Amino acid sequence: MDKDLLFKYNTPGPRYTSYPTVPYWQNTAPTQRKWSELAKEAFFVSNQREGISLYVHLPFCESLCTYCGCNTRITINHAVETKYIDAVLKEWKMYFSIFGDAKPVIRELHLGGGTPTFFSPGNLTRLVNGLLENAIIHPKASFSFEAHPGNTTDEHLQALFNVGFRRISIGVQDFNPIVLAIINRHQTYEQVVHLTQKAREIGYTSVNYDIVYGLPQQKACYMMQTMLRVIQLKPDRIAFYSYAHVPWIKPGQRNYTEQDLPDADKKMAIYETGRNALELAGYKDIGMDHFALKTDELFIAQSEDRLHRNFMGYTDTRTRLLIGLGASSISDSWTGYVQNEKKVEDYYKRIDANEIPIARGHELTREDLIMRRHILRLMTSFETSWAATSEVCMEVYKALEHLSEMEFDELVEIEPFRVRITEKGKPFVRNVCMAFDARLWADLPQTTLFSQTI
Repeated sequence: MDKDLLFKYNTPGPRYTSYPTVPYWQNTAPTQRKWSELAKEAFFVSNQREGISLYVHLPFCESLCTYCGCNTRITINHAVETKYIDAVLKEWKMYFSIFGDAKPVIRELHLGGGTPTFFSPGNLTRLVNGLLENAIIHPKASFSFEAHPGNTTDEHLQALFNVGFRRISIGVQDFNPIVLAIINRHQTYEQVVHLTQKAREIGYTSVNYDIVYGLPQQKACYMMQTMLRVIQLKPDRIAFYSYAHVPWIKPGQRNYTEQDLPDADKKMAIYETGRNALELAGYKDIGMDHFALKTDELFIAQSEDRLHRNFMGYTDTRTRLLIGLGASSISDSWTGYVQNEKKVEDYYKRIDANEIPIARGHELTREDLIMRRHILRLMTSFETSWAATSEVCMEVYKALEHLSEMEFDELVEIEPFRVRITEKGKPFVRNVCMAFDARLWADLPQTTLFSQTI
């Protein structure tokens, strides 16, 4: 890989789990009534045809992993589990009043965090059974959860398997003990091995590993050691993404300094080491920061042009409606977004008041919807086109101007009404998407909003 290109295009940029990205949402959230209208419209379009997606945010962790950028609540008091589950289930019932008499068809369910396995196996079972009560499980439903190797027990695996989970995402980050120590991540290689093997023994059909590059004290040789171990365990898919150093947002990252982070040269070496190891082992680049074996559903979905990306990441499931439950969760009706209150206490207050706990949101304009479709296709198919009138607006042609240098560098090919990302350009998919980000170009940030693209 051309190191000069890596340096040239290593600029701050969004991860595009949505368009517009959250910093560019309008200042006022949709009203309860407006969001109910948007959610209801999406429900009746999506439910019978493809089902709907559910994301549940479980924010509690027993200790703070200092690299983490997620919305978390640190506590060792497990008594919080019951109240939180009650609130989530009450929020879910509020959506039933929006849906009317129609039963929701659950196509996708994901438990994220925080640490979902902070909750006991019994409480997770109660949560999931409560979510599925009076709902219909789609025949091709996909249930997944995030697992911390340090506290996910065999009982957790069995309990979640019993209620329909077949996919597990394991937070590996790095196997090196020096790196794990500085980010306050308490887990061992042996725990990852056991968790992987036990999940497969029970019957889980998909195992994902999260690996992070650019962590404090990390070196290219550490990444090579980590990847050799990862390859031996052969997860079906791997999320290999850049550490986002945002201490002004996440104060826990102030437990180390910029001097502890690999500089630009070293970070590039870490990235190239990891990427090359994955490619040599047969993993295919299926999109932004994600790799999969040819036997994995994500790779198959991409080859069949049905790969999708939403707030839960890449998925082989396309639904128009995603309902996010719990503190800080984001919901997506395709034409609008809302995010729940971030603080657990504020979330409880809104639930107690029988309100959907909307803190902020955005209703998409016609231009937003056009640019969203182009960015989504670039992230999932590495190309986009706009032959139809409904696919074009002035901002599409402005995007071509922003792509001129990338075309010169052979990262994209531009044809009449079409842009294709080349094999050489795949590591720079975020940069290509940025060219189509009309709201970003209309209001370029004066301060750092996003992590580096590489």
